[in-house]
Amino acid sequence: MLNKIIRYFLENRFVTILLLLVFIGWGLATAPFDWKTGFIPKDAVPVDAIPDIGENQQIVFTDWPGKSPQDIEDQVTYPLTTSLLGIPGVKTVRSTSMFGFSSIYIIFDEDVEFYWSRSRILEKLNSLPSGLLPKEAIPMLGPDATGLGQVFWYTLEGRDTKGNVTGGWDLHELRKIQDFYVKYGLNAAKGVSEVASIGGQIQEYQVDVKPDALKAHNIGFDMVMMAIKNTNRDIGANTIEINKAEYMVRGLGYIKSIPDIENTVVSANNYTPILIKDVADEVRFGSAVRYGAFTEDGQESVGGQVLMLKGENPNEVIKNVQKRIANIQKSLPEGLEIKPFLDRSDLIARTTSTVSKNLIEGAL
Repeated sequence: MLNKIIRYFLENRFVTILLLLVFIGWGLATAPFDWKTGFIPKDAVPVDAIPDIGENQQIVFTDWPGKSPQDIEDQVTYPLTTSLLGIPGVKTVRSTSMFGFSSIYIIFDEDVEFYWSRSRILEKLNSLPSGLLPKEAIPMLGPDATGLGQVFWYTLEGRDTKGNVTGGWDLHELRKIQDFYVKYGLNAAKGVSEVASIGGQIQEYQVDVKPDALKAHNIGFDMVMMAIKNTNRDIGANTIEINKAEYMVRGLGYIKSIPDIENTVVSANNYTPILIKDVADEVRFGSAVRYGAFTEDGQESVGGQVLMLKGENPNEVIKNVQKRIANIQKSLPEGLEIKPFLDRSDLIARTTSTVSKNLIEGAL
């Protein structure tokens, strides 16, 4: 059979040359190097400078603030672990219970498809028996990325007209720009799994309650919490008819300013409403509790990290992110700039250039 194949290609040179050209074009199109292929469409195979030798795993994260590790273990980690063990293809399940949260690592067999395993986990989480977990503990599936998916990091920096770094930018404002504008813009880039915000101050409303006032009015702290929670929502009521026209009745209650919280009714005493400002020293804007900071050259900064979808081409993902940054930069406040400080494409380019050189020399 081999002799017949060799004879066929020797006697049909046109077919041989045509197949050779097809294979060369196919190789150029899929080569992971920065070669100029001209009219040949480029469809490079995904390649990275750092091999991903991690296990085929998924992470289930459950947040339950304020609870001890033992409570987390008994009421969240153990029930979830035993439930997730029944998923097809699971090799082992590892778990960690920390103060306020639980992390469960589900290791699958290597031949199990990545997104198939995610769908099976979501199916299991949606079918958990009622009452298995506390109401406040809601398990979430981690991003569809691996530990090596951090391909791009950046910071938000203030710069003057000459391009020099300048201060004066509020950490609250920078974090809001990152969370509600830059993050959403980069999330839309093709191949991006998630954009995680780092650093800055997360702004929140804070109420300093007076214990003596609560005791005098016979009001519990939980009543204050429920009053603020209930007032921050819109309520739909019925309809009324006026002049043969039907009008929808709605109760508008979303909090938009500090006076909205101060004038919230907590309780009533002899038909006299007791407001938040009657039992609190102050209602103000503040910063959420932080357990760390993001610094650059000794100064606090705000930034983000871009996680790549598993199996994507990091070079293409980084190019898509850079194009998005160029578009986002035009709409940022004057003097604010997105500055990359970790870009894996440089490392990939240096690595693949060495491989490309060796392949060409070996072929010659």
